[in-house]
Amino acid sequence: MTTKHAAGSDEPYDASQSEEDASAGALLQEAEPWEPWETKLVGYSIGLAIVALIILGWLINTFLLK
Repeated sequence: MTTKHAAGSDEPYDASQSEEDASAGALLQEAEPWEPWETKLVGYSIGLAIVALIILGWLINTFLLK
């Protein structure tokens, strides 16, 4: 059983195509603004990662490369 598109074409209706259109529409919408706590969370996470890399680099240099 095939269902015609609303425009009346003879192509069979593909439900996955309309899901893809809805998904693409959701992705192309304007992004919502970040909350201030989200911005701080990202900043602190990046800062902590940099500090961890420095400490781990020092530990590797001190104990493994001697």
